[in-house]
This record gives sequence, C-alpha cells and structure tokens, in this order.
Amino acid sequence: MTGSRPPSPPSLVPGRIRAVVFDLDGTLVDSYAAIAASLNHARAAHGLPAVDAPEVRRAIGHGLEALIARYLGPERLEDGVLLFREEYSRVLARGTLPAPGALATLHELHRRGYSLALASNKPALFSERILGNLGILPLFRAVQGPERALAPKPHPAMIRACLSDLGVGPDAAVYVGDMVLDVETAAAAAVPVILVEGGSSDASELRRTGELVLSGISDLLPILPERVCGGP
Repeated sequence: MTGSRPPSPPSLVPGRIRAVVFDLDGTLVDSYAAIAASLNHARAAHGLPAVDAPEVRRAIGHGLEALIARYLGPERLEDGVLLFREEYSRVLARGTLPAPGALATLHELHRRGYSLALASNKPALFSERILGNLGILPLFRAVQGPERALAPKPHPAMIRACLSDLGVGPDAAVYVGDMVLDVETAAAAAVPVILVEGGSSDASELRRTGELVLSGISDLLPILPERVCGGP
C-alpha cells in the first residue's frame, strides 16, 4: 500500500447484500491466547524469549509465514511454521473463544437468509476446526484460506473464491473484518467492507480508513435487512 490511506472499497448498499464474508481472528473469535502460546513455543525451541500477548495481537493477520519470519527470522521459517502448527493444533480449542455476540449474530444472519462464508489468512483447516468446535461450521457455505486460494490477503483471491462458491457477485456481498488490511482486501475484490473493533487494528486506525466501524459484531444486525429476498 502506498500513502497513508488504503484504497476505498465500493459503498455499502444494505438492500443489495445477499452474502456476508467474514474474517476470523479478531472478527468472529478471540484466538490470541492460542496464537501467542504457539508462537512462543516455536521461539522457545530456538532459545528465544517469549513475546508478550499484546504485541502478538497487533502482529496477527498477515498470515503465519509473515508472523514466523518476523519473530523467528526468515532463516527459521520452515521449522518455525512446523513448530507453530504442531502446538496450535494442540491448544486451539482451549485458546479460542467466540467474540461477544458472534454466535448469536451468525445464527440470526443465517435465519434471515444470508449466505455466509469465511476468508481468513489462517489455514482453512484450522478455521474449519475452530468453527466446528464452536458448533457453527454448518452455517458457512465456504471456508477459504491462503493454502486453498493460493494467495493471502490483501490479495482478493480468497474473497473471490468465496463469492464463486456462494454464486453471488461483488455487488451482492460485504466483507467483515477487524484490520486495515481487510479494507485493502475488500477494495481489491471490489466488495464493500464493514470493520469491527476489538481485533489487531485499534479503533483509531480503523476509523481513519473512512469505512463503517462497528463496536461489536452484533451491530451488523441493525444494518442488514431483516429478510433476504431472491437469495442464491
């Protein structure tokens, strides 16, 4: 990204929306404890000190390889990713909680007729395990990760794959995330974006994008229409 402000996604027209594509970490779940524990497990294996949880929280969202390269060094990338994934597989269930209001919001959007999908820089198999543990995987018609779409955010491949799976065009969908990175991703995919506070980007960063920022995921419900007509 060049300049201080990301490119702008299209404007949101709630009455057109038939599908909602979500980010995961910081948007639907609080997975920071599990991620920090797994990162520090990998660092400890290389004799490196632990990184505090608030710093890890701010660094999440750009993909696992970027996180490992930053905190273990590019020369330890392959081994660091392996160590992280082994530990994360063990701790993700107990170290991941739904964001306040997330489960009820997803169930209500599904009841209203919206098609739901997930596009996260977390590997899709981990995302599916988390959604399954929370009992909400059946609500999602598509789950994309960088290993499936072959590119991490901010590349639009994951959102485009979700739209293809859902059978909708960009003008009938909205992307919901928690980072400035999600604005860039939505703009690249030509879909509107809604941002939620509480994730890796602080509220002031989100508001500087000029996009709609919600204090919590439950605030989606007053924005999107009560019923979807003619959905896919």
